[in-house]
Amino acid sequence: MNIYTALSLFSIIILVYWVITEFFAILFRFTGIPDEKARFQVISLLTGCGYTTRESELILSNRRRRRLARITMLFGYVFNITIVSAFINVFLSLKISQVEHYYLGILIPLGAAAIILLFIRVPAIRAWGDKLLELIAGNIVGRDETFNAVLLLDHIGTDSIAVVTLHSIPEQYKGLPLAQTGLKTDTGILVMLVERPGRKPVAAGADTVFAPGDKLTVFGDYATVCKVFHARERFGED
Repeated sequence: MNIYTALSLFSIIILVYWVITEFFAILFRFTGIPDEKARFQVISLLTGCGYTTRESELILSNRRRRRLARITMLFGYVFNITIVSAFINVFLSLKISQVEHYYLGILIPLGAAAIILLFIRVPAIRAWGDKLLELIAGNIVGRDETFNAVLLLDHIGTDSIAVVTLHSIPEQYKGLPLAQTGLKTDTGILVMLVERPGRKPVAAGADTVFAPGDKLTVFGDYATVCKVFHARERFGED
């Protein structure tokens, strides 16, 4: 095996590991964990490095997340062993005379790194990649497209900040101004911002009437938000 093959294998492993991380992060997102926290937990689980006690409670407190965490850890363990074994075999098979091509062959992993940076830094490419991985993950968990979309941003104490995309308006809120919906008094949900297609987000007012396509930034109990707005976790850019 020559140096080009070894570097190509290294590059492919980097790309595959990154895709696996994003994929498992999306699965955790579907269980109601914010994006950044989900990604951090997945990297910790895949690499076996452990994770913070405070954030680990998000996983340990939910049976579905614990089951997914076990799958992630087992997958990471097997995948890491496979990687180590592959690299040992690769480097033992290399000949010293082939190392002279190192500087030319290094372009291959640099190309892989460039691809990853494009997916991370370019919004359009990142959105395309997220949508593709989300579609695959959604098929696995059985996502229902008849639901509105909710994007969990963060947890604050026992409540959460989330963005709800209204593909359809719940019957009890159709045509009613926000002050008459009873969201704050009856459910404890505070609607903070409303963003409409082609417009900047504005503060929600007492006379705000929900319309299809609205993106609502809300604060309240996450499970209640999902129930009230008939929504399920999904990326909000679809």
